[in-house]
Amino acid sequence: MTIPDLLLESFSRNARVNQTLLDALTPADLELSDGRGGWTLGQHLGHLADFRSSWLSLISPEHAGGLPKATTGDWQHFELGERDPARLADIFRQGDGQALEAVQSAIAEGRTFPDPYDEGTYQSSPAHFLQHIIVHDSHHRGQIMSLLRQGGRNKEQMDALEGHWSIWRE
Repeated sequence: MTIPDLLLESFSRNARVNQTLLDALTPADLELSDGRGGWTLGQHLGHLADFRSSWLSLISPEHAGGLPKATTGDWQHFELGERDPARLADIFRQGDGQALEAVQSAIAEGRTFPDPYDEGTYQSSPAHFLQHIIVHDSHHRGQIMSLLRQGGRNKEQMDALEGHWSIWRE
């Protein structure tokens, strides 16, 4: 079994979309919230960044070791700990790199990943972890875009930020 080129390209494009979003954020944006108890924009970013290392610690611990954390606290009560956009981008890059390496290693060895929650997770192909990252990131990016809009970004600013869709049309 191999990782289809289209999935690898999609995974790469997902990383570029994340970078585009990070490049557009200001420090004040990180504090945006819905005012109803939901996560702040910064918490969404931290959760996205730490998603890779969290899952890797369960399915391929050797690939999670040494990955930096973007948040402080536990999985239920956490805050964005890393507020430097360049450092956040690096955490995303390192996590993506280790996720890809873990998937490639599992496929090369002809094995699946452990199923930590007994849900059949990634049992048909380790490459599904890359798909999970793409879908998970997209979900939270939608929430981030909503917070930016609620936080006062005008139509032109939102249109400019939504230009990341061009990455998917290449």
